[in-house]
Formats: sequence, C-alpha cells, structure tokens
Amino acid sequence: MELRHLEYFVAVAEELNFTRAAERLHVVQSGVSATVKALERELGVPLLDRTSRRVELTDAGTALLPKARAALDAVEDARDTVGEVTGGLRGTVRIGTLTSVALIDLPGLLGRFHRRHPDVALRLTAAPTGSGGLVTSLAEGALDLAFVSLPGPPPAGVRLHELTFAPLDLVVPAGHRLAERASVAMAELADERFVDFPLGYGNRSVTDRAFATAGLNRQVAIEITDISTGAAFVRQGLGIALLPRFVIPARDDIRQLAVTDADLRWPVSLAVSDTRRLGSAARALAAMATVAAAVDPPPQRPSTG
Repeated sequence: MELRHLEYFVAVAEELNFTRAAERLHVVQSGVSATVKALERELGVPLLDRTSRRVELTDAGTALLPKARAALDAVEDARDTVGEVTGGLRGTVRIGTLTSVALIDLPGLLGRFHRRHPDVALRLTAAPTGSGGLVTSLAEGALDLAFVSLPGPPPAGVRLHELTFAPLDLVVPAGHRLAERASVAMAELADERFVDFPLGYGNRSVTDRAFATAGLNRQVAIEITDISTGAAFVRQGLGIALLPRFVIPARDDIRQLAVTDADLRWPVSLAVSDTRRLGSAARALAAMATVAAAVDPPPQRPSTG
C-alpha cells in the first residue's frame, strides 16, 4: 500500500466524485479511478459504491477513511518536523469557512500568509450547511482549521478561539408597527414572522438561543443563506429579521432597532480539533488569524449598500 493510494482514496471519499477528486489532486480522472481500484484489490474489499449518478462509501470505506486520514496526517507531521529544522513551511492547510465571513478579511489574511509562506498550499472549503457542517468536517479530520460561528460552549473535541463579534439588531419594514421605535423587548416579537437562516448557521443559533432563554416561540417564514440579502427580504414584507449591524444598509424603507433584553452577540471564532495536533503551517495560520483579529476591529456598516 502506497501513500498515494490513501491520498487518492481520501480525496474521492471527501468529494464523493471522481472528477472533483481528480481536479483537487491535479491528475487525470482515470488515474484516480485506477489507483482506488488498486487499493481495493489489495485490501480485498470494495471501498466505494459507484453508479452513473453517485459515489458512496461502503462500510469498509467508512471504516478506512479515518485511518487513512490519520496516516496522511502522520506523514504531514513528519514533513513539518523536517521543515522546522531546515527552515521554511511546506504542506497543505485545509480551511473551512462560512459562506459569508464579512467580519474578518479572509482574502487579506490568506494573501498575507501566502506571501510569507509561499510553499504552503491553501485549500479553502465553504460549508453550505453552516458552522455545524464545518465542525463535523473538523472532527472527521477533513479540515485543519475552520472559521465558524458557534455561540455557547464548544462541541466536544473542538477548541474555539473567538476572533471578533457583531451584535444583531432587529430590522423591520418602514411601515411596520415597531418602525418608529428605537428599541424593543423580546416579548414584543413573539407573534412576528421572521426571515432567518437554516439550522446550523451561527446567527440562527444566536437567535434561537435568545428566544429559548426568553421562553418564547417564533415563526420562521423564510430561510436564506446569504446574509447580505437579509434586509432586502425584509423590505419586501416577507418578515422581520435579526441581522448583524454591519450588513444593515441605511435606507428609508427599513428601520433598525436595538433589542434591549437579550444576548444577541454573534461571534466568529477559529475552530481547531482538540484531539489532533495541528501541523506547523496550520499553527502559523492560526496565529496570524488571531493577531489580525486583535488589530482589526469589526466593521459597523457595509462600505456599499
């Protein structure tokens, strides 16, 4: 068994698609398929169920995946050790990110890191399932670091380093019954229809926790995944929303109110595994992110709107 066999298998297992795995590995698809088949022959069991429409892990493939990741991590750790002696970081850092992380300048952070460590490959993955999906990938070993929004205690096996935060304010249409108010209490929102985000998203978790703490139920009328469009949905009368202040535009057709009696602090944190050792490159990126967050304050409003 060669490390290449494991590397190709892990890529296909994570992508569940031979074409995407080949693109990720920068090789031809036939080479990926042949290598995985060679690994299956050596082990004597199928690792993947293949059809014309999908690729799925078999029970044997599911059992092998964490072991294969651990073996590749061990090799990467050995390379890190040598790199620390000879000077210069190498390897790959697998980074998970929310679909919108406007609270931190992720392109700027990664750009600075690349200029300082040009031999480190950066693999960025966005999670359409929000912070919950990123934490799952981190626990499974598919990611080294993840930028997440997880209010409250961290999940088991994960350490969180809060980088920044934004308060959530209530946004209502100009003709709403609360539109002329400067602030509002949670109890006044119990019968309202909300524009919100799917379960697993950090800002949805903040809002759900606030309503649960107040002992209130609420109705989510529509779910969205792009935080920058929240105010537009409110303008169209589809519901009211709790949104971070920096994405709320100054417009005549919406109003922004503070909520006086709830913890509506929306954090963005760097998540790392509490059970696996970070490689040197990932540690360097984590340190740079922490420093950058300490220097750059969170934005208060978007630059355009």
